[in-house]
Amino acid sequence: MELYDLYCKFPRISTDSRQVVAGGIFFALHGETFDGNRYAAAAVGAGAAAAVIDDPAVTDGMSAAEKANYFVVPDTLKALQELAARHRRQLGIPILAITGSNGKTTTKELISRTLKRKYRVAVTQGNFNNHIGVPLTLLAMDRSAEFGVVEMGASHCGEIALLCSIAQPDFGLITNIGKAHLEGFGGIEGVMRGKGELLDYLQTHGGTAFYSSESEYLAQMIGKRKGLQAVPYSTAGMTAAEKGNYLTVRKGATEIRTHLVGDYNIGNVAAAIAVGGHFGVPEQQIVAAIESYEPDNNRSQRKAGARNTLIMDAYNANPSSMRAALANFAKEPSEQPKAVVLGDMGELGKYAEAEHAGIVELLQQLGIGEVYLVGKLFSEAGRGIYPAFADAAALNEYLQEYPIHGRLILVKGSRTMKLESVAERL
Repeated sequence: MELYDLYCKFPRISTDSRQVVAGGIFFALHGETFDGNRYAAAAVGAGAAAAVIDDPAVTDGMSAAEKANYFVVPDTLKALQELAARHRRQLGIPILAITGSNGKTTTKELISRTLKRKYRVAVTQGNFNNHIGVPLTLLAMDRSAEFGVVEMGASHCGEIALLCSIAQPDFGLITNIGKAHLEGFGGIEGVMRGKGELLDYLQTHGGTAFYSSESEYLAQMIGKRKGLQAVPYSTAGMTAAEKGNYLTVRKGATEIRTHLVGDYNIGNVAAAIAVGGHFGVPEQQIVAAIESYEPDNNRSQRKAGARNTLIMDAYNANPSSMRAALANFAKEPSEQPKAVVLGDMGELGKYAEAEHAGIVELLQQLGIGEVYLVGKLFSEAGRGIYPAFADAAALNEYLQEYPIHGRLILVKGSRTMKLESVAERL
């Protein structure tokens, strides 16, 4: 039996033996500190119909009947990716791939909700956007789907090209080009090359790219790829204002009352309008879809607590998103005094010191007086200027002794800083 035949019989996939899907297939993947082959027997024992392994020794000593539950391949990760690519070809539906330095998940949610007003849409869940998450996203799509929306993340050149070879998108959208994963990409030019791999795939395979014509980087990238079908969009004619704590966007006589925080989200709204319009979703349905989305998982969430009001943006951070969030926060009207909690930005490599120093300089320019910095990099950059703490635990100890009340507080930093624990204290 081929692996795809096995998948068609048992079309539910798991890669964690602790979360085995009964009657599904377990893939024994490898990590830096684990070998999934060691957990294959436990997965089968927990109800998996089959386990895909790349270590034949797993079945040593088993009877022929027991061995029937194991499918041996040379490389389990490659097998997962190839299985997903084959399933994507079998689906035969249009797929839109979304990547970019910032706003991927928000844009994905806005666009998928918009397209769902007309199509049965299968979409990336959470942030399953890497070399494992994209295959799992595709393998979760069934034949009832009419359209697929797939988020693609990358921190090095070559990763988007791999994901495109698996997902085989017909359409693509790059939200923006910014200072994210500079360590892996080696600078902004590397970011352009890495994200541009989506455009390369679309150009080679006759696909169509949506892009913001207001981005010099994206306009340049599109212009270099002669013959690429491209659909530009922009925020021209659109206005954004914070009303009732959230972003309201106007375009002509149309008003969109979002649940988003920050005027930088206007570009994400414009992307959803452009894609929805391209695929024939009525304007009223586009508006309703955008208004229905409420961020979660610490992505630009406004939370009113007993002590303070928080703007939680602690899912991830890079210099571009940090600057946009601070600029928006500084001009946001508030009856409450403002404060900022910032955590280190990761994966910046040789740019880390300068980029953190640049954020401290921006804080001084914006005149935000109450600032708390968390992490080694910000502690060095803000030494003698703002209170700084080695980690979230140290700041929590300080806040226990010197609690803050009645503030509007922006909390932003990379996930590794665990600022959600600070939010609970605030």
